[in-house]
Order: sequence, then C-alpha cells, then structure tokens
Amino acid sequence: MAKGKATVFFCKECGYESAKWLGQCPACHEWNTLIEEPVNRQKSNGKGAVRMGTAPSVLQDISVEREDRISTGYAELDRVLGGGLVSGSLTLVGGDPGIGKSTLLLQVCRQVSATGEKVLYISGEESLKQIKLRADRIGDFNDRLLLLCETSLEVIEEQIRQCRPDIVVIDSIQTMYREDIGSAPGSVSQVRESTNSLLQIAKGMNISVLIVGHVTKEGVVAGPRVLEHMVDTVLYFEGDRYAAYRVLRTVKNRFGSTNEIGVFEMRKEGLQEVKNPSEFMLSGRPEDATGSAVTCVMEGTRPILVETQALVARSNFGMPRRTSAGIDYNRVNLLMAVLEKRMGLSLSDCDAYVNVVGGIRVNEPSLDLAVIAALISSYRDHVIPAGTIVFGEVGLSGEVRAVSMAAQRVAEANKLGFDACILPEVSLKALETSERPAGMKLIGIGSVKDLGRFLEK
Repeated sequence: MAKGKATVFFCKECGYESAKWLGQCPACHEWNTLIEEPVNRQKSNGKGAVRMGTAPSVLQDISVEREDRISTGYAELDRVLGGGLVSGSLTLVGGDPGIGKSTLLLQVCRQVSATGEKVLYISGEESLKQIKLRADRIGDFNDRLLLLCETSLEVIEEQIRQCRPDIVVIDSIQTMYREDIGSAPGSVSQVRESTNSLLQIAKGMNISVLIVGHVTKEGVVAGPRVLEHMVDTVLYFEGDRYAAYRVLRTVKNRFGSTNEIGVFEMRKEGLQEVKNPSEFMLSGRPEDATGSAVTCVMEGTRPILVETQALVARSNFGMPRRTSAGIDYNRVNLLMAVLEKRMGLSLSDCDAYVNVVGGIRVNEPSLDLAVIAALISSYRDHVIPAGTIVFGEVGLSGEVRAVSMAAQRVAEANKLGFDACILPEVSLKALETSERPAGMKLIGIGSVKDLGRFLEK
C-alpha cells in the first residue's frame, strides 16, 4: 500500500468511522452497516493547522435579514421549499428510478433561466444529446442554461468558478468522484467527500446547488446517512412511476416547514402542477358504493380530500387475510379490534382490505374515523350518504378524539360541494359560528357507537 494511504470502516447509516470492522455501529446501533473504504492519510507538519482571523460573535450583534430566495416558477415546488430556492443552499432530491427527478429539475432550470438567472446543469449519467431530447419535449430554452457532462469534482469545481452560475444542478451525486479518494464512485467515501465539496461551493460562492440522489429498495437515499445531515433540504418524490401523479414531500428543510407537499401530474410535455389536489384525488369516485368514505387529511397547512375504501368478506380459511395500502397495516388491525370490542362486530373470521385511493400514503390519525366508517359500511352493506365527509382520531376505548385544523378541513369540504361532515364532537364545539359554513350539516360524534347508529339511518 502506498505511503499515506490506509483503509478504514465507515457506517453506511450514520458515517461513523472505525479503524476495524464492528458488527454493530457504536453511534447508531445498526447491525452489519460498516464497510471498508480506502482513505488518504496525509501527514501534516503542523503548519496551517490553525486558522487565525475567525472570532466568536455575540448573538445580539448578529443582524437577521430575510434570506434571498429564487422562485422556481412552480408554486407547488416553492411551497415545498418554503418559498423558493435560498441562495447558498444545498438541496437533495431523491426518488425511485424513472419517477421524474431529472425532468422536474430540467423544467426548473428552464423557468429560472427565463428570469435571467444563470444555470449550470451537470449530468454524470446522460449525454448532451439525451438531455437535448428531453429539453425539446419540455419546451424552449434560452442561452442562460449551460450543460456539462462530467463526473470529476475537480473539473466541476473549476467550471463553476469560471461560469459563476446562480444555480447548479448535479445529476447525480452517486456518479461524482474525487481523484484523491481511492474508492469507486457511489461508495461511502466518495459520496461523503463529493457532497462536502459541493457544500463548500454552495456556502462559499453563495450558489444554490440541487443534487439528485439515488434511492435503495427500502426507499431511502443510497449512500451514507450523513448525506442527508449535510444538506439543507431533503425532498422525496413519491408515487407509482406508472401512475400519472407525483407527490413531492420534504423531510428536512432548514428554511421552512417539513410537512408541506407538492402534487404534480406527469404529462407528455413533462410534470405539470396540480392546483387542486383534492379534486384530483376524488376524480372517478364511484356513486352508491359500499365501503367508501371520503376524509380530509392535512399535509402541512394544506387540506387534501382523499377517498378511503374497505372491503370486508367472509373467509373460508382459519386465518383471515388483512391487507392495507396507503395506511399502516398495524393501525388497520388496531381499528378492527376496536370495532370488535366496542361495537360487537364479528370481524375475526373476515378478510379485510383497506386502501387509500390515489396511492398517497397517510400517517395522520384523522384517517381513523374514515377507515372505521368504510369498514362498517362494507360489513353491513350500507352506503354512506353521498356528499358526506368523515374525519377524526379513534382511541382504544372507542372514543373519537379531536383533530387539529378542523375549520380548514370543513372549509375545504364545503368548497368541493360536500353538504355533511361527521367530525369529533370536541372539534365541533370548538368551531366558532363564523367557521361553520352555511348550508353544511355538521354532525359531532363522541364514540364509534354513535357513528354506527348514524350509518344505520
């Protein structure tokens, strides 16, 4: 081995460094995550080890100004980012292959360059001709967009210093490498050092850098977990790649909320914004069908109406089958146990299938009451009245608990033409008179038994 070179073990989850292999990472306590990577160990003579001229600052003396933001040209993406791209920020965009990451970023480059900003698009996966074919499908571009096909970070850094762009797009971080790191592109060392180099460029030159990250089969960004800690914003593309819609969700944002989502639809000319996600999610909803209930979930500050479907059928086997899509499987089993204990429904010998239509995944507890309403409707073969929306959290005692932002949920349902709303009794009492839409019937319930009696009418 060459002098000054050595190998160490890195944890793929948290980036912990160890001189020897360990079965369990001492930092994140994950098993079998340490892998061996070569690194450079250059000896220092002690010169330049201490940088002078940097002194601590008094907190009260620091002036806080509103950060400069660059609009992406898409209201949905600006909402997710917290108002637009922040100068000097590093944003990571992850998602399944073919879901539209490169298409969206190229569209953002088109919109931003049209406003006079200088954009540099760097691709390590596609040739210039391939990018040109996609660009022709999206629309017309001006000369403010520059393209570069390169994977060497040294060359990329030099080009960025020469061009001085306002925005840089890296597609993707797993294809970039530094020549002074002996491991292959995409390894833990390469991804970590490449991201660190881009972070220094973004902060030092006040450039907004967007990087594309590949994801593993578990749906997380490939490479070390420290990658997500280094960047300022982490965005994930969700949805079936074969479906028309895409959901862009933020899981980390140092400049805004982490609960917002943006909804896009994949068309021939690229990704298009969905201005009204509720109407989009409810399109094609069947009429007079049992086992169907409409609910309203909150994604950040945005209320979205989604349809919940349930199918309950007698099982001919000893172990009934339970399946869920869009909601946690264990949550469905818990709600079915509440129905059996508190309402006396015999579900232990029934197959149950619960689905949140549209492919969106909901983790909010306000979905509980809609799932129970759909299960009761399918089990008793009773249709939930048309134009009725249901939301509320259900406890183990069968009580219906209050949910946040009930007024916004009711207003969204009223805007889309719903004339009745079943909500927790506590939330109904908290609504002010001005927050109760005229002509809309509000029904407050305190337990699942009250819901069952209402559906029997």
